Amino acid sequence: MKIRLVVLTVLLARYPSFAQKTENDTLNQIEEVVIEGNTKTFIYKNGNVKIDIANSIHKTVSNTLDLLSRLPKIQISPDREKITVIGKGTPLVYIDNQKVEMNVLNALSVEDIKTIEIIDNPSSKYEAEGRSAILITRKRNKKEGYQLTFLETAVFKKKFNNYLGLNSSFKLSKTEFKANFNYNRLNPWESNGSDYKIPTNNIQSDYRVAGYTNRDKYVYGVGVYHKINEEEDFSFTANGTSKNDDFDFSTKTNSKIGEEQNHIRTLGKSKEHENFINSFLNYNKKITSWEASLFAGLQYSNYSSESFTSALNNYNETSYEPFQQTQDGFNVNVFSGRIDFEKKFKNEIKWETGTQYSSAIAYTDLDIKNFEQDLASNSKYQLKEKNTAAYAQLSGTLMKISWMAGVRAENTKIFGRYEGEPVSVDKNYTTLFPKAQLSIPIDSTKTLNLNYGRSISRPDYSSTSQGLTYINPYFAFATNINLNPSITSEIAANLQYRDKSVKLSYYENSNVINYGFLYNEPQNLLIYRPQNFEKEIGYNLEFMLPFSSNFWSSTNIVSFILNKIEDSSAVIGDTKPYVYYYSNHVFKLNNELQFSLTGWGLTSRNEGVFQRNSYFQLDFAASKTFFKNLSCTVNYNNVFRNRTFTENFEVSNVRSNAIFFVDNCEFSIAIRYTLGKIKDSIYKEKEVNENSGRIK
Repeated sequence: MKIRLVVLTVLLARYPSFAQKTENDTLNQIEEVVIEGNTKTFIYKNGNVKIDIANSIHKTVSNTLDLLSRLPKIQISPDREKITVIGKGTPLVYIDNQKVEMNVLNALSVEDIKTIEIIDNPSSKYEAEGRSAILITRKRNKKEGYQLTFLETAVFKKKFNNYLGLNSSFKLSKTEFKANFNYNRLNPWESNGSDYKIPTNNIQSDYRVAGYTNRDKYVYGVGVYHKINEEEDFSFTANGTSKNDDFDFSTKTNSKIGEEQNHIRTLGKSKEHENFINSFLNYNKKITSWEASLFAGLQYSNYSSESFTSALNNYNETSYEPFQQTQDGFNVNVFSGRIDFEKKFKNEIKWETGTQYSSAIAYTDLDIKNFEQDLASNSKYQLKEKNTAAYAQLSGTLMKISWMAGVRAENTKIFGRYEGEPVSVDKNYTTLFPKAQLSIPIDSTKTLNLNYGRSISRPDYSSTSQGLTYINPYFAFATNINLNPSITSEIAANLQYRDKSVKLSYYENSNVINYGFLYNEPQNLLIYRPQNFEKEIGYNLEFMLPFSSNFWSSTNIVSFILNKIEDSSAVIGDTKPYVYYYSNHVFKLNNELQFSLTGWGLTSRNEGVFQRNSYFQLDFAASKTFFKNLSCTVNYNNVFRNRTFTENFEVSNVRSNAIFFVDNCEFSIAIRYTLGKIKDSIYKEKEVNENSGRIK
């Protein structure tokens, strides 16, 4: 049941309630401002923030996704399948400057993480899909050895959830091996509802759907890294996930079509199995005589899912009768390769260039039986996509002013068709993505940074295929094969004064993807699906205000946001500024005991088409370390039990007042035990396929 209530995740990702320059890049070679407290180290630079995980309370968090969710501006969706950054959408994610996706984050041990940076402006070297980046740096040293880390986290929400993991590393001479295995037993709860009207058809309806999932999820990975000599190395990595879902849901619906009124109870059951595997082979070569380096890599990814859903309807307190059965199969294969070349000159100018190619083939097989209307349909859909990209970039320093200018060109070909029918989708387009940055030192305490960039946001492969999930006889979630990518242009200025900064940015987004309605009048069926809205513009004024004193340290971020979404099919309401705020406080009482208090939220939002409610969440954590290799952390998230989100809008003559409930109030106990020690984590992995995050 691929779509199921996952629409909740999509909406929370846009809700936001719920670049990439490495440390060696020229633009980042300015004076860093460091605040060192007893609990952790924050580094503030160019409006970005780096968090020292290894020396903070966060090192005891049981898994990487929970760790990211505690950091400023980062939000993890309820199903743990999507990351968003406030005001920036979905970020690029890199481990040691190399791109990864969600399943790799699930497999990464917090014990291996040294620092995490949240960076706003990816350069031309990195894929065009991303307005921000999260850079994770792992620990490094030079001695041989082994290390085993055992993880156990018990989570109490509406139902009990459990996370169990084992991470291992072994290094001998020039070769390092890594392996991990995690088993998660999860019972997430989901619920949403809507009160909608279609005045032109004299239709009024409201529904509320809720359900539990029993989920077994396995996460695994293996890898080997070998250093041929001081100038050459290669690595091979394979990792993946396997997931089984049993999902039971029930819906209560009150429907009025003309003079006909019905009270309907719908009971549904879904079974789904998903598999994902990702493997890549990388080669790195330093050309010392040229002061240059070369990278080449190949990558293969596969995602597959099979789901079966059945539902019964009870009209007006009579009896339950079969309603519909849906069987949905989806499979996507992606192959890619890339080459990067970097050359440094004596006058501090660096030239970077490269090319990348990827090819994806996705299949969908959808079988629907509607017993009430005595209808049956089967459709097979195939999507082929090829992407070819090349980039060139120069950076350097002139009279103490650091600069970077680059451009990335991407050609995309998309072909889609239903079996036995004419071509449904046939696209061929080339897009340029320029990037430019300036870093101007005003004096020893102040630096002005100017940035311009153009980026793209492509829909996931599965969202451009086919799919349909009924909530009741008159309402269904669906995918959309005609989605186009969104293009964003953004300009920003940041003034850094010591450890504090203020940032002003403006962006324009065309073909922005949001959820809207399509009404099928012959079937009296309202379809809720993603679609392209014409335009989105936004302003963001952000203040970053850190403080520290003795045993207390604090990070505070306040953003004033004005955002407007427009479309000719929608009624455009008021547009008003809203505020995002984040405040984290850590108290270290001694070397083994720490407390953390984090509050964040948003005021009510009027964004043209959409009107959304305010939200606030307060999280508490306490951590105790025993014998240096055993730690225990207690968390109480969403102390005030705020779990309701509302969204009101009118699109395609449909007026909707929607409500969403999130199971994010939890109490957890995490235990971590480390055996052995490995001091030289030289293992590297470089993501070849820059669209791998779309493989779902």
